[in-house]
Amino acid sequence: MNLTIITPGHPGPDKKSLPPSSTAPFLAAWVIPAVAFHAAYDWAPRFGVPLMPPAAILAAATAVPMARRLFEGRAAFFTLAMTVAVLIGGIVELVPMFTASYGPAHTSWVTPYTPLEVAGRDIYVREGCYVCHSQMVRPMRAELLRYGEWTRAEEYRYDRPFQLGSRRIGPDLQRLGGKYPDAWHYEHMRDPRSTSPGSVMPSYPWLLDASIDTRDVARSVRALQRVGTPYVGDVVELVPTDLQAQGQQIVASLAQAQIETTWDREIVALIAYLQRLGKDGRAYLSSGGGE
Repeated sequence: MNLTIITPGHPGPDKKSLPPSSTAPFLAAWVIPAVAFHAAYDWAPRFGVPLMPPAAILAAATAVPMARRLFEGRAAFFTLAMTVAVLIGGIVELVPMFTASYGPAHTSWVTPYTPLEVAGRDIYVREGCYVCHSQMVRPMRAELLRYGEWTRAEEYRYDRPFQLGSRRIGPDLQRLGGKYPDAWHYEHMRDPRSTSPGSVMPSYPWLLDASIDTRDVARSVRALQRVGTPYVGDVVELVPTDLQAQGQQIVASLAQAQIETTWDREIVALIAYLQRLGKDGRAYLSSGGGE
């Protein structure tokens, strides 16, 4: 074995002479476990965390790289193990879908979305609104003061799929329904800065001109009906009538703010959906329910 003594001014060994795969196994087998070992024994006592015996920690740390070698060079075994892991994960994800009937009890105070609200919800999903907005008020003081009552599980009964969101670049929308007039939502979609100065939300001017497809809405309502949403009657016949009836109400509301539009615009459908959010839950909780 050649021993290189590095003296001041000596450049050290040539990196090209080192084996290309020597660093990673060394880090995995010794450096990372050693750092974890010292960190555990240095910081854990400060937080009152019980410690394992040093021998047990060292055995667990050295077992990780040894277990990795079971898969190296064994393509068939690795493929089999990976398949088993994916199947287990798939079962964990799929089984709850078939046990939905054993979930929260049916409640009469939660009602299905109307066809126009379904159309607005589809637009909400299409435009990716769930990326920046959540629909879940957590039982935390700051959120209760800002948004209102925390969300109950029953309120999501007819949400397929849920629009819980994963972050809040914008505010939570779970209790948005009825908070602002229809004209506010119209202007907010046209130019968010006109209603919320400093907002980073983009404008959605095309919603003011694009029209909804009644046949597409009927297909969405029929799909929801097939998975258990209690729509009654012939969906194809009732959807156009319901769309126009509710849409005309919003058009009349906008007309009071000197805004002219028609019932079949996408902005009208989106307003209907946003004005529906959290209304059932708010009415039920304000009447003394949910205690």
